Amino acid sequence: MSLALSLLALVQVAAPAPAPMPAAPATQRIAIDTDKGRFVVAVETQRAPITAANFLKYVDQKRLDGITFYRTVKAGEKFGFVQFGVQNDPKRALPPIRHEPTTQTGVRHLDGAISVARFEPGSARGDFTISVGDQPSLDADPTKPGDNLGYAAFGRVVEGMDVIYTILNAPTQPGGHFPGQMIAQPIKIIHAARIK
Repeated sequence: MSLALSLLALVQVAAPAPAPMPAAPATQRIAIDTDKGRFVVAVETQRAPITAANFLKYVDQKRLDGITFYRTVKAGEKFGFVQFGVQNDPKRALPPIRHEPTTQTGVRHLDGAISVARFEPGSARGDFTISVGDQPSLDADPTKPGDNLGYAAFGRVVEGMDVIYTILNAPTQPGGHFPGQMIAQPIKIIHAARIK
C-alpha cells in the first residue's frame, strides 16, 4: 500500500462520528401577557401533538393577540376554569382538529391544565380553557355512556397561576351566552409567544 493510501486510511479511521441529532423537546413554553399579568404554559408537543400543534399555530400566527378571557366558571375558592379564545371569529379561527382524548395522550386535567374547548369530538378550534384545581371529570372515561371522550388537555400553566386566580375571580354579568359566567370586563391577551 502506498504512503498516501495509508495516510488516507488513517484519516478515515480517526475521523469522529457525526454528532447525533438532538431530541426534540417534549414541551414548548409559551408566555401569555394579559392586562392582568403574565403566565406561562408548557405545551405537550410530543404527548398531544395534534392539539399542541393547533395551539402553536394560533400563537405563531398571532391569532391570540388581542383576544380575551371572556368566561369564568367558579365552583369554589380555587376551583373551576377560565376560558379564552377566538369565539369562532372567521378571521381568526383555523379549521377544526381531530380529537386527542386523555386516554391516548396521558395529559390529564390537573390543576393548571390547558385544554381545547369543543362541542362534539373533532369540532375543536381556537377556544381554550385553563383548569383551576384537579378536574378528572373532564378526562376521557370509556366506562361512561354516550360521548365519553372528555376534553383534549395538551399542557399546563407552569408560571403565573396567580394571574389565572385573578381571572377566575373576575366579576361576571347576568346575561350572555353563558349567564353568570361571562366576564363583565373581558381580560385582554396582549401577546402570546414561544419562549426560546
